[in-house]
Amino acid sequence: MADQARELSALLSSAAIVMVGGIVGSAAQLAERVVIGRLLSPDAYGEVSVGLALLTVSVTVALAGCTQGVSRFIPRYDATEDRRGVWISGLLVAMPLSFAIATGMFHFAESIASHLFETAEAVTFVRLLAVALPFVAAFRIAVAGIRGYENTVYRTIARDLLDPGLRIGLIAALLLAGVGIVAAGIAYLLAAVITLLVAHYFLARLMPLVGEFRTHVPELLRFSAPLVVSTVVSILLTRTDTLMLGYFRTSYEVGMYDAAYPLAGGLLVVLSAFGFLYLPIASRLDAEGERDAVDDIYATTTKWVYVVTFPAFLLLVVFPEDVIALVFGPDYAEAARVLPLLAVGFFLSAAAGRDRETLSALGATTWIAIGNATALVLNIAVNLVLIPQYGFVGASIASVTSLVTLHLIICGFLAAKYGITPFSPSASRCYVSLPVVLLPLGVAASSVVTISLVTLVPFLVVAGLASLVIVAVAGGLEANDIVVLDLLEDTTGIDVPVVRRWIPERKTEAGEIGDSKSPN
Repeated sequence: MADQARELSALLSSAAIVMVGGIVGSAAQLAERVVIGRLLSPDAYGEVSVGLALLTVSVTVALAGCTQGVSRFIPRYDATEDRRGVWISGLLVAMPLSFAIATGMFHFAESIASHLFETAEAVTFVRLLAVALPFVAAFRIAVAGIRGYENTVYRTIARDLLDPGLRIGLIAALLLAGVGIVAAGIAYLLAAVITLLVAHYFLARLMPLVGEFRTHVPELLRFSAPLVVSTVVSILLTRTDTLMLGYFRTSYEVGMYDAAYPLAGGLLVVLSAFGFLYLPIASRLDAEGERDAVDDIYATTTKWVYVVTFPAFLLLVVFPEDVIALVFGPDYAEAARVLPLLAVGFFLSAAAGRDRETLSALGATTWIAIGNATALVLNIAVNLVLIPQYGFVGASIASVTSLVTLHLIICGFLAAKYGITPFSPSASRCYVSLPVVLLPLGVAASSVVTISLVTLVPFLVVAGLASLVIVAVAGGLEANDIVVLDLLEDTTGIDVPVVRRWIPERKTEAGEIGDSKSPN
């Protein structure tokens, strides 16, 4: 039990660091979209969104699932030669693929532009993204290596702060100079080059990058092969809507959809914070035969992702018009039509917790591929039916349908095969009580409250405190939650004995009641 609490404490401490960086990183990514949206027309913003979706899909294919493989295998080896070899193995797989895809994108840029874009600038834009692709792929492999060493600080600086920060600064400067949509291509290329160098500098501080090595390409490919499908499909689930909208409808509708989409996607920030150390910790626990500990950590982190994310979900569902106007301006008012729907899909994804990483840690990557492939087929089918007639509203319906299907499959297999589930009587009370109590109150408040720069933070603070009270009163707290409270008290230096009274006492292995949760 002490070991399990220690692992959970390490995970939560990491999550706190990554969450800060993740919030800043997500804010920077959103700011990037806002800068583009406000400095360009909705149509031009839609063009940029299609291009970035194309880059994301291409990078994911080039990585061939190796990022998770690198993060998983590095902590399983003790020798530096093996760990260095894992990183090199990732590069040996990803770099040839990235150069091949980049060459294809560059050569067929005119054809791609004619099918997905509406402006002549698109050809140059696509070619810039093609040149950036190998640099982005190598950067991701370096971050995967850092993740394998369970170092949250380096990852946060490189991926969440430096990379988006460089992009937003470059994009803003170039757009103000009148460069147009090509500004995004230039910014992504320059940012990728710089962050690639910085990430490898950080990785070199964790292990010497030059020296003897033992490659593990076969092991990496055996693990990553099912992930090639699952990770590509996973990204396609988030980008197919944008690409199909670009093909079937106008860039204006793409712009509306991609104004709502990143706002709803922000609901995954807390989930992402838990994810950085989750895979290597869960992998190590499984290798040591501590599967019950994996179950407990998965359940505890999932519940707190749900609780911490709920206030933001409430904001997007109840005040969509206010949020869109505040962030993107009146030109994007139509995006409020789909923001609540997309928020539901992303919130349910967050509420499923790190289900895919849990299966990866257990080595059951085939089922991740099955879940992702099923969801993608459904996504494409629904998009084909709904986008031609209903445009970006149909794309939103397809997105939510596929996300829910994906997590039903993954969570169902985790429960059936391994008995791992985020549900318990206490957690279930938490999951039910928050929407039952706060959604009606939020709807009632929307008639008298308007979300603005002045009211945004107070609303989230009040909703957050109300969420904690509701969970406590409903009996949603469990013994493992003491670790969360300990971290909060250690971080802030503030004791909260009142909250301790709501947390059940943990029994030791001998059956005695531990005194770590005494309310006094």
